[in-house]
Amino acid sequence: MTGPKNLESRTKHIKATWARHCNKVLYMSSEATDFPTVGLNVSEGREQLYWKTIRAFQYIHEHHLQDADWFLKADDDTFVVMENLRHTLSKYSPEDPVYLGRHFSPFIAQGYMSGGAGYVLSKEALRRFVGGFESGVCDHHSSIEDMALGNCMENMQVKPADSRDVLGRQTFHPYPPDYYLLRKPPRPRPWFLIYDRYTPREGPDCCSDHAVSFHYIYPQEMYTLYYLTYHLRPYGYQYRYNPEESTEINTPLVTA
Repeated sequence: MTGPKNLESRTKHIKATWARHCNKVLYMSSEATDFPTVGLNVSEGREQLYWKTIRAFQYIHEHHLQDADWFLKADDDTFVVMENLRHTLSKYSPEDPVYLGRHFSPFIAQGYMSGGAGYVLSKEALRRFVGGFESGVCDHHSSIEDMALGNCMENMQVKPADSRDVLGRQTFHPYPPDYYLLRKPPRPRPWFLIYDRYTPREGPDCCSDHAVSFHYIYPQEMYTLYYLTYHLRPYGYQYRYNPEESTEINTPLVTA
């Protein structure tokens, strides 16, 4: 998700970094450009974000449903490690009505996925989301995009799947790494963890070795994370973390 004003300041840096690892990328905006962006029939502004999300998924359903197994929505200030996303998705079927992200608790009985951290819909979840608007089961009842989408998911019997790794560590993150990595003394949940479905961890054990996303990442940090993810390697270090060996690994196609 992006907008005309962000193409130079944000979106081109995503295009130069993590988007290169996607199977297919669509840049959704209110205007069509030669960037290229897909022009949706919406206005810009935070209060229009859910309309933009609805129109984007409707467009994908009409034009690209057969191009991928999974469909990722990410903002233009989100950093995503696509290889880790494919690994996280490998234990689920795209024909199951599920979606994944950072699982928040309040407002919706089954919870919902943080918009900033990005979330991914299975092919069946996408079908049901679009079908919900065609049937009238879902509507634009709130401008709070992630919560409103979660309400539609619940109404259409699309279940939130667990995106944590086998050690229970989070993979999707609504804030930058420094919000989570610093060890803190015991305390009440800070404001940025208050919505978490699962008991949060702080310090080095906060985040999966196979982290998928971080939000509020701007151009300098985008290139820094890209370097740390794909280039920096400690000489002679033997990687010790082994994901669940019994999980059947596949490489699902993901459209962002």
